[in-house]
Amino acid sequence: MAEEGDVLIDLNPQPGGNGADTAPVAGIITQYVKDLSVENPKAPDSFGWTDAPELDVQFNIAGRPVNDEVQEVTLRISVTAKMQQGTAYIVELAYCGLVGFRNMADKQIHAFMYAEAPRFLFPFARRVIADATRDAGFAPLVLEPLDFNAVYLQQLQAQQQAAAEAPAEGEG
Repeated sequence: MAEEGDVLIDLNPQPGGNGADTAPVAGIITQYVKDLSVENPKAPDSFGWTDAPELDVQFNIAGRPVNDEVQEVTLRISVTAKMQQGTAYIVELAYCGLVGFRNMADKQIHAFMYAEAPRFLFPFARRVIADATRDAGFAPLVLEPLDFNAVYLQQLQAQQQAAAEAPAEGEG
């Protein structure tokens, strides 16, 4: 049973008794690669390097409104593989989804945009990263799954804690 504040995804909405569509609905409309950059700066020398690369993987999630009921969620993933001899490869991806919302509170929309939508987009972005590293001449990099909901909750908690610790206006 849904609790207050839960995000409900109704994939087959039925109009209300008066013909009004009042049920909260959220869903991915489409997804796409917005930007992809693959650099192989030391090729062909890097193909002979034998040590294991040190990976630096960075994630960023952004959102922007498209219209009253649609927002774009961007999952940015940056991967840099370095070895003792230098940088083997750099992959930067902006993978996006258009997310539709109807009859949802702002708090629910925010949670869906920054926790649920990235969870839906990640497997596809992960495949793009794996293909890009393979196509650059390296073993496919298959990123470990990420718990976007846990990260979202940690970020919210950190923001709330920072707000509580900040001096009130007019103090000091």
